[in-house]
Amino acid sequence: MTAPATDPQAPSWERDGVRLEIEGELAVVTLCQPKRRNAQSPALWRALAAAGRDLPGSVRVVLLRAEGVSFSAGLDRAMFTAEGIPGEPTFLQLAGGSDKELDDTIASYQEAFTWWRRSDVISIAAVQGHAVGAGFQLALGCDLRVVADDVQFAMKETSLGLVPDLAGTKPLTELVGYARALEICATGRWVGAEEAAAIGLANLAVPGAELDVAARDLAAALLAAPRGAVIETKALLQGAAGRSFEEQRSAERVAQARRLRELAGIGD
Repeated sequence: MTAPATDPQAPSWERDGVRLEIEGELAVVTLCQPKRRNAQSPALWRALAAAGRDLPGSVRVVLLRAEGVSFSAGLDRAMFTAEGIPGEPTFLQLAGGSDKELDDTIASYQEAFTWWRRSDVISIAAVQGHAVGAGFQLALGCDLRVVADDVQFAMKETSLGLVPDLAGTKPLTELVGYARALEICATGRWVGAEEAAAIGLANLAVPGAELDVAARDLAAALLAAPRGAVIETKALLQGAAGRSFEEQRSAERVAQARRLRELAGIGD
């Protein structure tokens, strides 16, 4: 059974383009402005960040999906105009702020893109159609990606004179390597489903009609394993790049000792 989010502000999230539903140990976060191709704004980012903070502790897997033909067409184009979006700072106002003000503002935007990799959940992005700029980076924020065969990723920030600043550069580099990441970002070219799967950007590519089912099947497989083992394994893999071979071996031993003692019912 699907339970709606319990946060009293949940209805306003939908006005801002985000819906959160709790299905037992699975949370489903949906971008729900299909007529606008799920274009992103600071309000949407605040809603996404709030959804992350509002997850019940029982949630183990988070599925990020989007309604309509596109996952997300990227930034709301109004953000590029002199008028901007009512109630939000324009790019000109951002540029004119102090270093700290600008840094704090961008950091607040990034919050919507970073909680997906926290240690106690595994996140899956189900991506169809266009995932451009901020849309691409939102998909990169998740641990895993299932894509439809019509998917088109692109990092268009550089062509606008900007850089990708929504926490997408590190996961992209980790997934496809420095040279490929640089080429994708600097050229702004399109990356389709076949290439995304071949270079490790996508875990799985499926026909569009099968996207939701494939993503939910993956979520079910993740939920089938004991939570403690999954959390420990995720931590081991997340930290592997920063450890030497011997340090990783040691981390494995420490993690396994915790698992064995928990399974045996022996406390610390």
